[in-house]
Amino acid sequence: MDVTIMRSTSSLLHKLKTDYPNIFFVPGDTFLWDPELKTVFYVNDGPESKALLLHEVSHGLLEHREYKKDIELLAMEAAAWEKAKQLAGQYHFPISDTVAEDHLDTYRDWLHARSTCINCSATGYQTGKETYTCPACNAEWRVNEARVCELRRYKATV
Repeated sequence: MDVTIMRSTSSLLHKLKTDYPNIFFVPGDTFLWDPELKTVFYVNDGPESKALLLHEVSHGLLEHREYKKDIELLAMEAAAWEKAKQLAGQYHFPISDTVAEDHLDTYRDWLHARSTCINCSATGYQTGKETYTCPACNAEWRVNEARVCELRRYKATV
């Protein structure tokens, strides 16, 4: 039984490359899973880099691709964090619930911002990939993807 303790991101990365030869690993500016390229982009160092690396690998192992509704993205993120915590046990280091929840909070905040009505600030509901409607005032708005850039909301034109 292999009981290697992962002391650094580079040793974990080496082990992941061996354990998952169908996933490619490429240094990048941010942690990201690209399903088309079957590639995890990663940052070389940081206090949470091992957890984030396993999180992105988990997207690949769970075969996460596209989502139609924003809430589906949040569900995929939660599933990837659960899988990452399982993987962390295999590689003998913990991922705290706090780390996972802090990262999930960024998606919850993103979802809340997108769904907030531009007229009355009520919570709207998603009607399309990038459109929302307010049940309180019937306003409609479009949003940009805004996962890695500033959120923009626009009044829908009818």
